Amino acid sequence: MRGANQSNVSEFLLLGLSRQPQQQQLLFVLFLSMYLATILGNLLILLAISMDSHLHIPMYFFLSNLSFVDICFSSTTVPKMLTNHLLGTQTISFSGCLTQMYFVFMFVDMDNFLLAVMAYDCFVALCHPLHYSTKMTHQLCALLVAGSWVIANLNVLLHTLLMAQLSFCGYNAIPHFFCDAMPLLKLSC
Repeated sequence: MRGANQSNVSEFLLLGLSRQPQQQQLLFVLFLSMYLATILGNLLILLAISMDSHLHIPMYFFLSNLSFVDICFSSTTVPKMLTNHLLGTQTISFSGCLTQMYFVFMFVDMDNFLLAVMAYDCFVALCHPLHYSTKMTHQLCALLVAGSWVIANLNVLLHTLLMAQLSFCGYNAIPHFFCDAMPLLKLSC
């Protein structure tokens, strides 16, 4: 197998959730309001944590990172879906699809890793309360978050590079509103 992508398909069709025009307007308003609420809520969490010095402890450091990742996660799929609804287009390029898939999976991995790190923080706080401040230092917290970013990026990079090696020919419709691995695997030749 050669290193270059031997794809005959240069773009994919994202079929979305509905093809009926009256439902598309409702879905657009619904997803736009949920997206704005998600962004606003997470920005308020970030603002509250950064402004109050009493919240500069490991638990809120991890929570602020989780809020940031949730903003990024929401911003990888919803704007493209809203743009498709507004413009009436359904296409996404092959490279755009791989890029979207990379970021979706990276932020999903980051959510999972940060939740695991937060669980470890709770474990230390409950099981070793007298040693909590000496065990959960700022350096360890930063290392746990940085390690989560590195592992998430390496994991997703491997999957994306393997997906880029696939060739696609013929049918190019994805029955979702974003690029996902399973539909792409089903469409590969």
